[in-house]
Amino acid sequence: MPLNHTNRIMKWDDIDDSALVQLVYVSTLTLGSRLSTSIFDEVEGHARNYNQQHNITGTLCYGNGHFLQCIEGKKSDVFNLQERIFVDSRHKNVEVLLLQVINHRSFADWRMRLLFLERWLWSPATKKQAVQLSPFLPFAPHGWSSDRTEQFLQIIKTFDSPPHIKAAGITYNALGNMVRHIAAPHQAFLIIQGFLSILLVVALILLYL
Repeated sequence: MPLNHTNRIMKWDDIDDSALVQLVYVSTLTLGSRLSTSIFDEVEGHARNYNQQHNITGTLCYGNGHFLQCIEGKKSDVFNLQERIFVDSRHKNVEVLLLQVINHRSFADWRMRLLFLERWLWSPATKKQAVQLSPFLPFAPHGWSSDRTEQFLQIIKTFDSPPHIKAAGITYNALGNMVRHIAAPHQAFLIIQGFLSILLVVALILLYL
């Protein structure tokens, strides 16, 4: 279905001080952050603590080296959080996809949850449930239109619901759980090591020819 490329990026000065706002931005992890063993725990833990104190809700998605974060709350609280996030040296290429006034929160029960959008790590149940996400994977959210961003958020809302709703969240297979906690932060390092290993094998072959 063709997407309507409506621009919904308001200016902060045009938003009433008492308004409830939604900010969605994307960014790319720096190489140093990808090599960190604790980057995801740090980001998720800090976000939950800060957001609970300032009544901010939303979701944080990661995949293919990219973050997409949706932040909802009072104008002043979201603006102050944006100022903190955008100067964080752990990521780069920050781009705002949505900034709009909303009547109600889309993630009212989410203080901040980190969802890994690495399809190869998912359990069979999640792969079946996530068929609607196929058009958005591999995850590369930079340059998304406002409407495409909205469509993505509507789908993501179904993946992790409040306890009183029987809905399966994103789950991972055994390999996925291991990689998510151990290997995922080192993906750049592992790729480089794999490439160097291939070069070493080629060099040895040429040496003995």
